[in-house]
Amino acid sequence: MDGFLNLHKPAGLTSHDCVARVRRLLKMKRVGHGGTLDPAATGVLPIALGRATRLLQFLRQDKAYRAIARFGITTTTDDLEGELLTQTPAAHLTRDRVEALLPKFLGTIQQMPPAYSAIQVGGQRLYNLARSGVSVDVPVRTVTVYQIELLDWRPGDCPEAELAIACGAGTYIRSIARDLGNLLGTGGTLASLIRTQSHGFDLAASLTLEDLAAQVEAGTFVPISAAIALAHLPAIPLPPPDALRWTQGQPIATDPVTDLDAPLRVQDDRDTVLGIGKFRATQQGICLVPWVVLAGQMD
Repeated sequence: MDGFLNLHKPAGLTSHDCVARVRRLLKMKRVGHGGTLDPAATGVLPIALGRATRLLQFLRQDKAYRAIARFGITTTTDDLEGELLTQTPAAHLTRDRVEALLPKFLGTIQQMPPAYSAIQVGGQRLYNLARSGVSVDVPVRTVTVYQIELLDWRPGDCPEAELAIACGAGTYIRSIARDLGNLLGTGGTLASLIRTQSHGFDLAASLTLEDLAAQVEAGTFVPISAAIALAHLPAIPLPPPDALRWTQGQPIATDPVTDLDAPLRVQDDRDTVLGIGKFRATQQGICLVPWVVLAGQMD
């Protein structure tokens, strides 16, 4: 079985836990995920099945979230899973004041990830170093936020802002909640997070683990095809002789349809995905060369 699963991750499970459950439900070993979600977060977790695990890096990278930032408190993890660090009166905050600061998080920004995160420093995950009490300089990252909108405002001693955020890969929503609180002078932390879009998959079309189990039991589960998951990439169909040569690792001389070294979806004349290719200058001229060749044909 090859293809993708748009999984609705529940709270309380790690992304790795979800992969393990999918392996057991589908009785297959080759399963991977794209875009790790924190255990407390819910929402879209793209899962690759079989040979599709080799295609995870080529999925769309944009993501979208609904997040609740709570002001007046800070924690060790920048969400409610961590230990309380500070508590500051924040009842004076207003919707207008919060909304006025949101443009500061738009566009290409510098962001310091949470100390408890999966980023590696010196070969060690930050969350392992933090749990061991090791103090490290967390590397600042450049990320892109395409949209940030205030959906709802809940006043109180620890007021909350519900935000809609669309962003690129590597963006930490916990960091946005923390940094917004710092700008307001009260501190802030992430109280809730739902990922509504990831890698081209949408929450409305996602399956829970219970949904998946029911479909497997009924024999109705069908994975999302590579052709659908990679629809954002330019496609190039190859006639049978060229398709065979390309899957054997041979370059194919043809007019380029993308920039050199840009990924594109290589298909046979029946629109079956053969893998990922790219155009490159060779001794024979500009040729379509293999990047990822699947062992056999995928729908």
